[in-house]
Amino acid sequence: MAGHSKWANIKHRKARQDAARSKAFTRIIRELTVAAREGGGDVASNPRLSLAVDNAKAANMPKDNIERAIKKGTGELEGESYEEVTFEGYGPGGVAYFVECTTDNNNRTVSEIRHAFSKHGGNMGTNGSVAFLFEQKGIISIPASGLEEDDVMLAAIDAGAEDMKAEGDVFEVITAREDLYAVRTVLEESGYNVDSAELQRLPATEVEVDADTALSNLKMMERFEDLDDVTNVFTNMRMSDEVMAQAEKL
Repeated sequence: MAGHSKWANIKHRKARQDAARSKAFTRIIRELTVAAREGGGDVASNPRLSLAVDNAKAANMPKDNIERAIKKGTGELEGESYEEVTFEGYGPGGVAYFVECTTDNNNRTVSEIRHAFSKHGGNMGTNGSVAFLFEQKGIISIPASGLEEDDVMLAAIDAGAEDMKAEGDVFEVITAREDLYAVRTVLEESGYNVDSAELQRLPATEVEVDADTALSNLKMMERFEDLDDVTNVFTNMRMSDEVMAQAEKL
């Protein structure tokens, strides 16, 4: 998780705010639509949709946009039909990649993902080729300002979380996949401000890379992140502090 979190921090510092906001809205809308299609449009009975709505509100998405996305998912409004697909492969240095996408054109997405792998020295694999290297967990981000780590840790454990780590200016609460919604609800009811709550794939083992290999992989990650269909990119790359410092200068 540390590698993924550090990459997210770099990405956010480098992002052009307007473009990043637009892309975030696109991905949130797709998640709202898929969540509503899979579990119905009632937030109270659809935990996945509840999380998506909360994340949309945290991103300051207008209420009308949220409602339209949900209605498209339930079929009340016409719109694109999205499906969730995943891709697996390896980047430079044997770094494993698990890429999650939401798409309305699978052929286009396959072509774009394959091109991103090959352009940056990687190889797209078959389903299952790296999935076993990652475990899906719930990650809840809580702003650390004004909070004591021990207090948050105890509250998280009491809420049913598995673990908690300090990552920069946030505390990341880790839950079992099926406990994400329940733990988030308890923490909010306890007075904690939740920035985001989402499912991530954490690596069981990590690959330590040198500076050149790290930079090659970071370029590949950026390429994936630039694709509209990509919702999440997970790797098992680990960077030393020295390599991290070089990456931040990209």
